[in-house]
This record gives sequence, C-alpha cells and structure tokens, in this order.
Amino acid sequence: MSVWIAVAVVGLGTMTLRALGPALLGQRQLPERLDAVVSLLAPTLLAALVVTQTFGSADGIVADARLVGVGAAAVAIALRAPLLLVVVVAAAATALVRAL
Repeated sequence: MSVWIAVAVVGLGTMTLRALGPALLGQRQLPERLDAVVSLLAPTLLAALVVTQTFGSADGIVADARLVGVGAAAVAIALRAPLLLVVVVAAAATALVRAL
C-alpha cells in the first residue's frame, strides 16, 4: 500500500507545483534564459529515464534485451515511423531477443 501513498503524494505535489506557477507569476512571462532552461528540462529528464531504465539493474550496468528494444525504437524514429509503431517495434524486438 505504501506505493500508492507515494503515487498520491507525488501526484499532489505535481498539482501543487503546477498551480503555484500561474499563481505566483500571474500574467508575467518567465525571463528568457529561465524559459530556455525550462524548455530543455523535459527532454533531458526523458533521456535520463531511458538510459537508467535501459542499462540499470540491481547488479549495476547491464546490456540485455532492453538495449535491443531501444535501438529498434531509435531506428523506427529515424525512419519517422508513427509513435505507436515505434512502441510496437521496440516491444517486438525486446520480446524476440528475450525469447532467444
């Protein structure tokens, strides 16, 4: 049950922070430099999440079927495939390597 408490706390914290932005700033814009930093946060955090989930394990750094799935997804993205197809290709590649 503690996982659900953590999910609820994180969700409430996220909603609170999102509500504080407009409340504190009002109609003012962020400074240009801060706006540039904020716009780069999401892709940076996503890249960090992908890397840690691909190579990380309890034993340290590993290279397994997940790496093949990420590679297949990267190829599908480079070929400008739709997002749903990218996910299917990555899942299929990972499943195929795990089945071998």
